[in-house]
Amino acid sequence: MVSLKGLLSRGSKGVGIELSPDRINIAQLSSKGGKKRLVKYATVPVPEGVFQEGKIIDQSAMAELIQTALAENKIKAKQAATAIHGGRDTVTRIIPVPSELDDGELRDMVLNQEAGLYLPFPREEADVDYQKLGLFVDEDGIEKVQILLVATRREVTDSYLQTFQQAGLTLDVLEISSFALIRTIRDQLRQFGSQEAVVIVDIEFESTEISITVDGVPQFSRTVPIGTFQIQSGLSRAMNLPASRSIDLLQGMTIPLNVDSSGRPNGGNPGTAAMLRILGELSDELRRSIDFYTNQGENLEVAQLLLAGPGAAIGQIDEFFTQRLSLPCSLIDPVEILSLETTADLPASLRPGLGVVLGLGLREA
Repeated sequence: MVSLKGLLSRGSKGVGIELSPDRINIAQLSSKGGKKRLVKYATVPVPEGVFQEGKIIDQSAMAELIQTALAENKIKAKQAATAIHGGRDTVTRIIPVPSELDDGELRDMVLNQEAGLYLPFPREEADVDYQKLGLFVDEDGIEKVQILLVATRREVTDSYLQTFQQAGLTLDVLEISSFALIRTIRDQLRQFGSQEAVVIVDIEFESTEISITVDGVPQFSRTVPIGTFQIQSGLSRAMNLPASRSIDLLQGMTIPLNVDSSGRPNGGNPGTAAMLRILGELSDELRRSIDFYTNQGENLEVAQLLLAGPGAAIGQIDEFFTQRLSLPCSLIDPVEILSLETTADLPASLRPGLGVVLGLGLREA
């Protein structure tokens, strides 16, 4: 059986590589004396049809892109950490199990008994990993331990392993992308109390990953099929512009906050109205996710929304969600959060989209 490699363990020195439908991001970090340094950073476009809906469609093409990116940027590495984006092929759940089990019994119960109860696909088609979180007493007064259960379809796991093998790299860490992002912003999450939930909104190319965390542990995860591509496509159609996979136009836009009662911008153009309509749909999905979580009766309040991903570079998107959801919202700047030393030119518009790849790089630093 192939397991999720190094899913919840430390990696060794190598390189973090984030795969997505529109580009590959690569980060090589070093850590010395508590100081972190970005040694190398590279990003290259991915042609249409190579990666789609969280899956590597053309392994040979993706492997060649990885090799070329490493060579052209003079990045030397034999091993790598990467991440699978959330969606239909991944599952993260927190489950309770009896606290008196020893490690062997716990492993058998989680992997062979409990896991199948929470998967939307057959257990024999899944790779599963887990981590013990902490003890708690349930409503019947019985002490139990919380387990973070993580699973993905084996065919997806295998496609990543085979792709990196073709690229000449040993894949020693394969995790869920939201875990990499949480690792990057761990210090920021520590500012919140144990009764405060934080909603992490990662606006990627094809979708948005929503993770609600408490004490830095994901309690709820959901993937919404609205990303920068959908927003940009709506914008381009409304402005009679040719379709494009580049989001440069989108990241140069600023969301108007002065809207009428119907949500339309006062004095805005059709492109802006189209962008607002799609962002309005995304905010509605965020509201549904937050309401579902808070209705579970945990007596937790949502303290903050943190925005990440390429879509977080749209001007005033944080103020837009603050107005729509009546919750404080701020952008993630992973370079600042990590106090990262770097000689690379990392403009403000790029930084929110670096959370995942830097989190992967940290595993290999």
